[in-house]
Amino acid sequence: MEICTWTRPSRILHTMLRVSDLDRSIDFYCQILGMEEVRRESFSDSRFTLVFIGYQSEQEASVIELTYNWDEGSFVRGNQFGHIALEVDSFEEINELFSECGISYLREPGPMKSKNDAGDHPETIAFIEDPDGNILELIEKK
Repeated sequence: MEICTWTRPSRILHTMLRVSDLDRSIDFYCQILGMEEVRRESFSDSRFTLVFIGYQSEQEASVIELTYNWDEGSFVRGNQFGHIALEVDSFEEINELFSECGISYLREPGPMKSKNDAGDHPETIAFIEDPDGNILELIEKK
């Protein structure tokens, strides 16, 4: 196999999610999940706003780009998107927060039900939805 000599991409910059209510989404990701707004850009001529959020700066890590189209009432999500995975320190701690905020699990915290070819899959995982129905997988830190 011939190896390409051109410069390859070197890291993931961001994942874009369309949102129907920008403030509600920022509250969810920042107030509940602890991310911070990193950058915001508005484009009046094209009528959309981008808000970049994450746990670190864009120079340090990948972030999520929330895209709000001003005139778009709703949008149709395809079935190709799966989920975004986030690490949590402890489900015990986050369960209390979710309870206070009225967030319920799509799948309660527990071991991954499938085994990989090497045997057990020891991670504890759970799934929730953001305000627009995008799925987030939570994986407890080992």
